[in-house]
This record gives sequence, structure tokens and C-alpha cells, in this order.
Amino acid sequence: MSADELLARVEEGGLLAGPAPVLAMLSGGRDSVCALDLAVRARGPERVSALHVNYGLRDEAGGDERHCAELCLRLGVSLEVARPQRPEGAGNLQAWAREERYAAAARLAEASGATIVTGHTADDQVETILYRLASSPSRRALLGMRPRDGRLARPLLGTTRAETTAYCEERGLAWRDDASNEEGDYKRNLVRRELVPALERIHPAARENVLRTAALLRSEAELLDTLVDAELGECAGSPAGQIAHGRFAELHPALRRLVLQRLADEAAGRPVAGAARFADQIAGLTRGGSTLDLGGGVRAVLEAGVLRAERP
Repeated sequence: MSADELLARVEEGGLLAGPAPVLAMLSGGRDSVCALDLAVRARGPERVSALHVNYGLRDEAGGDERHCAELCLRLGVSLEVARPQRPEGAGNLQAWAREERYAAAARLAEASGATIVTGHTADDQVETILYRLASSPSRRALLGMRPRDGRLARPLLGTTRAETTAYCEERGLAWRDDASNEEGDYKRNLVRRELVPALERIHPAARENVLRTAALLRSEAELLDTLVDAELGECAGSPAGQIAHGRFAELHPALRRLVLQRLADEAAGRPVAGAARFADQIAGLTRGGSTLDLGGGVRAVLEAGVLRAERP
């Protein structure tokens, strides 16, 4: 696929369209470089800006930042650099870095009304699904990343890492390789380096089959979401964000889990992993004024015959 053909495919997907400016998350790797250049070509440099996060944790961090600055100067886009300091006891390094990266992007996007664009590819999608499948016992694990998630857009989810490499080479765009992506200490790297190749030895179309399965499940999830909407919407006879406990107890167990998960996610403002597993326990409650911790800083509350979720 040529660079022009990839641009046409991304534009056809519509994720870079619209009046909102674009904020590209730029690590300096080939995928983010490809995404930034595509955004500039699709929207013009005056409608695009970039964010680079320099954690200062690697010897190459300064070089990565300089590379991003030179690239943005060449493309004619403004660059914002964030330099967060890792606090003591921050826990999982990758989780902390991810939270800092998206928090910085959210602040900038909120101020300008921008769409946040990442360079996630089809390869990242496969690795994410396999990682979540192994580590998170939930339906969400199999759905993978969505092309659009609020302000966040992933226009390269249908593009392979090999295609972003070819795009950058054709366009004469240099990139930086992150040596930590090859370190075996990180579980996601193990998925990339060991699990995916093992699955391809079992079946050469393993990657494509994972992606097709996720696409089918996302389509079915849209239907399931309409059923949850019907139970929690005002059309069900009660304000949004709550449900009569009697009705909740009558639901099919699968729909009951989905309803509870939605209540928990909306109360937290983000996904609350594993909240759905408490659905049957909550359905069996008989006493008003009961509360149950759902994890993620959210609890279920049964009061006056009505079930809701809240952050205490």
C-alpha cells in the first residue's frame, strides 16, 4: 500500500474529519510519526498540534524529544512537551506513564476542543486483546480498543505496523525505536515477542482471526448496549443512572451484569473492572439501605427500592 492509498483509507474512515482541531500524541516511534503526518496531510498543519511526553527515565529520552521537535518543525505544527516527575511509590511504571500521557492530552484537548489522535495499529489491537484476555476476566477484554472513544480517535487501528513502517519510509520520515519494547520484563512485550508468534505458528491467520472476532463482538456489543439503555433510560420509568431493584432482580443474569457494569462505569467516569460479578449478589439483597463495594472506588447503593452506583 502506498502512502497516498493509506491517506485515502484513513480519510475514508472519517476519524480525522470534522471541525475540531487535532492533537496528535507523538512518542517519536514509527506509528505516532505516521499518524501525525497523516493528520497534517488530511487537515493542514494549522489545524494540528502534537504532544510529546518526556518521562526522563531512559538515556534516549532527550534524543526522542529533540527528534519530535525537529519533526514538528519540518511539518509546521506546534509541539507541547510534558515532563512529569514520577512520584515515590508510583507502582507499575507503564501504568503510571500511560495515565500521565493521557491526562496531559486530556488537559490540552479540553482547552482547545481538539480530537486526540494516537498511533495505535492493528498489531497493537491484537496484543491488547490477548493481554486483556489473559489478565482480565470480562467481556470487555475481547472487544479491544474502539476506533473512537470520546475525544480519543485511533485512525490506524486497521493498519499494520508493517504498513506504518512502509509509509514512513516512502515519505522520508525518520522515527525513534524504543529499546524498552524489547525488554522481557513487561508483560505486553511478552505478548508481542512470544505469544503472537506462537499463535501464528498454530495458524498463519491468527492475527486476522483475532481482529475479525473482536469486530464481530463489538458489533454485537452495540446491540447489547441498546438493551442496557432501555433498562436505565427514562423510558424505563425512572431517572437515568438508577433502576428499580425489583426490576433489576428480574433481569436475565447476563443483562443484569451489563446493567450493573454500566452503573458502575458511569459513577466512576471510567471502566470499573469486575463490577459486573456482583450482580447476582446485589439482586439477592432484601434490606433497604444496603451498600456493596464494587471496586474502583465505587459502591452499589440500595435505597427505597432503587439501585444506583456512586462514589462515596
